Amino acid sequence: MTDGDFGLLSPVSASRAVAALTGDRAVIAAILDVEASWAAVLEDAGLVPAGSAAVVAEAADVDSYDAASVAERAQGGGNPVIPLLGDLRARVKSLESAGIGAGKAVHTSLTSQDVLDSALMLLASRTVSALLVDVRSTTTALATLVGEHAETLCVGRSLTQHALPYTFGLKAAQWFQGVAAAAARLESLQLPVQFGGAGGTLASGTRLTAGSASTPFDLADSLASRLGLAPAPAPWHTNRLAVTALGDGLAALLDSFGKIAADLLFLSRPEVGELGEPLAAGRGVSSAMPQKQNPVLSVLIRSAALQAPGLASQLHLAAATFNDERPDGAWHSEWPALRQLLALALGAAGHLRELTKGLRVFPDAMRRNLEISGPLLLSEGVAAAVAPLLGEDGKQKLQAVVDETLKAPAAEQGRIYTKLLRETVPADKLSDAELKALLDPASYLGEASGIARRVLAAYPDFVAPAENTGTPTKGATRG
Repeated sequence: MTDGDFGLLSPVSASRAVAALTGDRAVIAAILDVEASWAAVLEDAGLVPAGSAAVVAEAADVDSYDAASVAERAQGGGNPVIPLLGDLRARVKSLESAGIGAGKAVHTSLTSQDVLDSALMLLASRTVSALLVDVRSTTTALATLVGEHAETLCVGRSLTQHALPYTFGLKAAQWFQGVAAAAARLESLQLPVQFGGAGGTLASGTRLTAGSASTPFDLADSLASRLGLAPAPAPWHTNRLAVTALGDGLAALLDSFGKIAADLLFLSRPEVGELGEPLAAGRGVSSAMPQKQNPVLSVLIRSAALQAPGLASQLHLAAATFNDERPDGAWHSEWPALRQLLALALGAAGHLRELTKGLRVFPDAMRRNLEISGPLLLSEGVAAAVAPLLGEDGKQKLQAVVDETLKAPAAEQGRIYTKLLRETVPADKLSDAELKALLDPASYLGEASGIARRVLAAYPDFVAPAENTGTPTKGATRG
């Protein structure tokens, strides 16, 4: 067994897929991709010897680097770029047989923050791409539930109490809306390249490009293009909106996941029994109680949602304390918070995809719970329809019916409400057939179906899954 962080205490993100995109190896790969892409940019601009980029690209093979060693040595300079550069330069030197001077292409005119900021944006881009594939599978599953259960009656709850008749299709539509809106926001974010040099003035880049056809801004834009990142109008060393916006987007998405998980945790309780997680061998087991089937997917998703606000807050705290042109600790505090947010979001997205695709829905239990309150749920609509029939004090009479009903046990309230209502409203003003129709929960759903349709129509890109063309593990093509 080797030492390392395998996510033992973070089961929501403990997977090889998450580690492949957010783990130490993925960070090193992103840093190396930035350095190799930069070498290609310099060669294309004629600023380093021909053939340099190919040597650097070969040297930038992530399998040739020891993450544990880099991490230990990072303490010497305060970031992982410095020791990794030493290793990269050594490999470039060992691979360079023609003596072309390829070492000149490594890190020239860059600073550690250029590389690490760009690498983390690249890491985020790759992770978000994979995340959105899972999200679209989830929203597709939710859209299917909306259609299948457009007429499935259930009870709407307000402040833990029965409120009005509802439909499970509308509940699924609200889940869909939360996830789709947050995902669309995340998808729209610009993840920019960083290029400012030692102090954010591009001084060394200006010297490097003197006498050439390129400017430092041209080089930065070319690097962004190669990495698949957004170009930046200026260095953003101490303006951390790119980081906080990304953190906020991830936290908002996890908020929407958390809402679904919270609902599932309640609705899957045995005494409620309206929904159930998909069954799988070995999942949901208890170490002591063999009869239990714990809703572990919802538990894991909720755990991620509960962690996200603190991590996003850490990013804002860092941004607000970025002093000088290179901060003393605030920048460093961003890295683990951002990476943990990415890992939690990606891990939770996979669990939510599985949960929604295999969700078990029990309409009979929904109807049973609806009938606990039964006709009493229609009291709002009854008041609007019947009060005018009872004269000026109609509202007071109907409120008295409700007040008297609420004195009874919950299981008796529906029957008592109907009885008292019939005694209060003369049959010549409201027939038995009319009263029965008025107390039908399906008659008081408002625009539930229309709301659900409008929600799906607002996010057409999330109704059907996007084609999964695979998740890149390397940067853009190198020169």
